[in-house]
Amino acid sequence: MNATLARRLFAEGLGTAFLLVAVVGSGIAAQRLSPGDTGLQLLENSIATGAALVAIILAFGAVSGAHLNPVVTLVDRLFGGVSSREASLYCGAQVLGAIVGVAVADLMFELPAFEVSTKVRDGGGLLLGEVVATLGLLLVVFGLARAGRSAVTPFAVGAYISAAYFFTSSTGFANPAVTVGRTLTDTFTGIAPESAPAFIGMQLVGAALAFVAIKVLYTDVAAHARDVVVPHEEPRAA
Repeated sequence: MNATLARRLFAEGLGTAFLLVAVVGSGIAAQRLSPGDTGLQLLENSIATGAALVAIILAFGAVSGAHLNPVVTLVDRLFGGVSSREASLYCGAQVLGAIVGVAVADLMFELPAFEVSTKVRDGGGLLLGEVVATLGLLLVVFGLARAGRSAVTPFAVGAYISAAYFFTSSTGFANPAVTVGRTLTDTFTGIAPESAPAFIGMQLVGAALAFVAIKVLYTDVAAHARDVVVPHEEPRAA
């Protein structure tokens, strides 16, 4: 593994870890600050997550593209932005980062580092919500890249995820690595392990639909295939 790829993988892992710290940490804080008011808890969680996501993408985008999400990496692979080897390593780094981020968030609030979630999330409505959330996220990411507007992508993605907490029935996970990580915290943002496979499956369905939609909407996909979130500081390794 060359130094450039190693640096990109570290950025993906660290960036995803910070994302989970934001998601889980703000969820715990919201429960403690606003006990008994689920709507306010969700609002606090969504604002903190969206704001943190903007900052994280701005910080890490120039190194790795700030995918922070296996479905973003998968669709980028389908468009030729990364190789199969790079995509698999990116996804591994993202999942590992998510697990580390959950542990850090729980420990910050003096909870066990890992505690399997008991929060069951199931039902057709929630699964449809994951398809919608993932489809919309990928349309935002790749649509802006192909429009040559990658500079505004961090703000658009942060805004979209904050909104998706409320306009989707599932609260917009839209990220397999995040979903895996959230099985390991029995707090406000957790998801029971038995619910996670269906969520991830629907995220992949959303990714497939997004790939088709992007192909239809943006015919010149090759021109911006490498600018997924924000442009890199140097070309990717072959």
